[in-house]
Amino acid sequence: MDALDLLLNRRSASRLAAPAPSGESLQNIIRAGMRAPDHGALQPWRFVIVENDGLIRFSHLLKSAAEHDGMDEKAIEKATQAPLRAPQIITIIAHCKESAKVPQWEQVVSAGCAVQAMQMAALAQGFNGIWRTGAWTDHPAVRQAFACAETDKIVGFLYLGTPQLKASTQVIPVDSAAFVSYF
Repeated sequence: MDALDLLLNRRSASRLAAPAPSGESLQNIIRAGMRAPDHGALQPWRFVIVENDGLIRFSHLLKSAAEHDGMDEKAIEKATQAPLRAPQIITIIAHCKESAKVPQWEQVVSAGCAVQAMQMAALAQGFNGIWRTGAWTDHPAVRQAFACAETDKIVGFLYLGTPQLKASTQVIPVDSAAFVSYF
């Protein structure tokens, strides 16, 4: 797939099934994430792959957290089902380091760039995914389960698998004038 075509036509896919990336395909996805812009060569990211029994453990974790937080039954069920929407989830964590030159916010942005690169690498290999965030990224039980240090930030959960629906053809404005100015 042509790189420019991939970038200009990228769409997330929320309906994902097996197979998920594995072997060389998965390694390509990880390597793409590690090529994200990285001021200071800090490599401010960690990737935690959740699949197979890990998806069930993650489901139990979210259910327990939702119950502990006193959520209603509908919210508990949604939390329980969330990890089961794809055959694989990669949790991307901005593993921020002390640096006089690279502030924490920049390290978080770098980890966010890693997510984008990973999703594009998945798409280039015939897979797809969706980058999910939300309250779980900051939840103490989730942070503890993913061994986050105090300065770490979960920037998202990249759900990956084989798309089950054809990507929508959402019309993206061709005219970028509303988004661009010149200094």
